[in-house]
Amino acid sequence: MIQRSDDRRIVITGIGVTSPLGNTLPELRANLLAGKSGVQEFETRYVGKTLAGICDFDDLKYQKRKEVRRGTRAGSIAIYCAREALADAHIELSDVEPQRVGVYIGTTEHGNVETENEINEIKQYDYDVKYWTHHHNPRTVANNPAGEVTLNLKLTGPHYTIGAACAAGNAGLIQGMQMLWLDECDLALAGGVSESIHTFGIFAGFKSQGALACHDDPAKASRPFDTDRNGIVVAEGGGIVTLERLSDAKKRGATIYAEIVGHGMNSDAVDFVLPNPTRQAECMRLTLKRAGISASEVDILSTHATSTKLGDQHEAHAVRDVFANCPRLHVNNTKSFLGHAMGAAGVIELFGNLPSFTDKKVHPTINLDHLDAECEMPGLVVGEPCLVDEVTYILNNSFGMLGINSALLVRRYDG
Repeated sequence: MIQRSDDRRIVITGIGVTSPLGNTLPELRANLLAGKSGVQEFETRYVGKTLAGICDFDDLKYQKRKEVRRGTRAGSIAIYCAREALADAHIELSDVEPQRVGVYIGTTEHGNVETENEINEIKQYDYDVKYWTHHHNPRTVANNPAGEVTLNLKLTGPHYTIGAACAAGNAGLIQGMQMLWLDECDLALAGGVSESIHTFGIFAGFKSQGALACHDDPAKASRPFDTDRNGIVVAEGGGIVTLERLSDAKKRGATIYAEIVGHGMNSDAVDFVLPNPTRQAECMRLTLKRAGISASEVDILSTHATSTKLGDQHEAHAVRDVFANCPRLHVNNTKSFLGHAMGAAGVIELFGNLPSFTDKKVHPTINLDHLDAECEMPGLVVGEPCLVDEVTYILNNSFGMLGINSALLVRRYDG
């Protein structure tokens, strides 16, 4: 592993999450190990009955009702997760300089929910735009989720919402790490959020592609790598961490979940939706190179696979390319439990695997009854958790439309 000074080592010291499987890391982890699905029946405008991963968190824990009404679902998710991450890290806002805290939140898309709702609202007034809300613009600007966090927490440092399709969760963490390196902040609130289930357009879009999952049993609808997979289950959620330089974390005696030791992002430059396994493999190799480790040292690979035919096959091809002859590798998939949380997917999936550093268990991929021969991978964990001797490195894949690829490598922190 490449050696860096403590000022260049970036660590995760707090976690805030809301997901279809719970609103704390212990709850999320327990449900993953128990093989519980978070997918439910759901009904949305124009599409009708479908399936989704739905969160159930208290949006009034950190906001007033008026603030919830004025803002966005993505903003409420981001505020909840940011506040929970700070509490988990035992960081009091009174102890930090607000201008030295940065907020970097990835998202797949933003503004569709509010636009759809307003069009539906003015329809009853014969589309008279005088009934269009004056809150529309601040709700739909691209920086909204991160901006709502700064308003709620009274933070005056930099904030960005990072549009990176379904690679956005990893991208938020990478941005936070880089801004700490650049000394733009001393504490980064970083991660990803998704309000996607509240826009009918995303369901309709996947349905028109033939890529929207359906199943008589909602719990079995999301089935990456399985021969009977038939599309994506859309989910909402959020995950935000507190990132600090190791030197700062040590000074305050912080608990450290993991150290970010490698990252990679690149582009396929091939197609609007179809992935390129060669570029995905290059992204993983870049991440390992930046960490200074070999593929044979990775213990867990969290896959991106979304239950689409070609997407799953292409990622499996890339994994086989990078990780041939790697006997210690264990491969899993969290979307089989949650569905696809879009901009939040990568970070929630990372969270689901972080406890492996201490409990030495690898959560499985569920609903994988008949493995697609084109999706065979070394060390694929299926059905039941796998107990291992040691976990040192976890690699987290997240890929997205328009050919954006990301990978993040974290290491167990041993002091």
